[in-house]
Amino acid sequence: MSDRDVLISQLREHALILGEVTLTSGAIAQYYVDAKRAILLPAGFQALGNLVAAQSAQWGATAIGGMTMGADPVACAALAAGADVKVFFVRKEAKQHGLSRRVEGPLLSAQDRCVIVEDVVTSGGSTLRAIEALQDEGRTIVGVISVLDRLAGGGPKIEQAAGAPYVALATIDDVHPQRTDR
Repeated sequence: MSDRDVLISQLREHALILGEVTLTSGAIAQYYVDAKRAILLPAGFQALGNLVAAQSAQWGATAIGGMTMGADPVACAALAAGADVKVFFVRKEAKQHGLSRRVEGPLLSAQDRCVIVEDVVTSGGSTLRAIEALQDEGRTIVGVISVLDRLAGGGPKIEQAAGAPYVALATIDDVHPQRTDR
């Protein structure tokens, strides 16, 4: 079984929750994908790490990260899979103490080639905030990767804002093919 097949299987088995939920965007959905339930288990973590590390290498990435919580396990999985990158996390806003940084982790330089990662994309809001934070610091974004895209319009907005390719490792159609909200 390929890493992608393993990831989809793990998402289907552990992360797909059927029933009414309110999404971050405020929209009501009849299902939810809590990707962390799948990617923080050994099989999902390993498959995810291999996929993100491989895609990032194709883009020549030197740094991987995104908004904290959604990006944390994704970036760490790539690092654990052997990606030769710095891992960073973006805060919603800069800390008001310490070094007052918004982008945490090893210092990024002007030469770094950054990949933004996210667990689940719906409208793309948190990914867009991560892109903006890196652009505000003058960083180069070479691509964006999500574990799962709910196919709700976030992908094209992300690609346009980043000025770089966007890849979803899986879509809701892969994980919940019988959904009725098409």
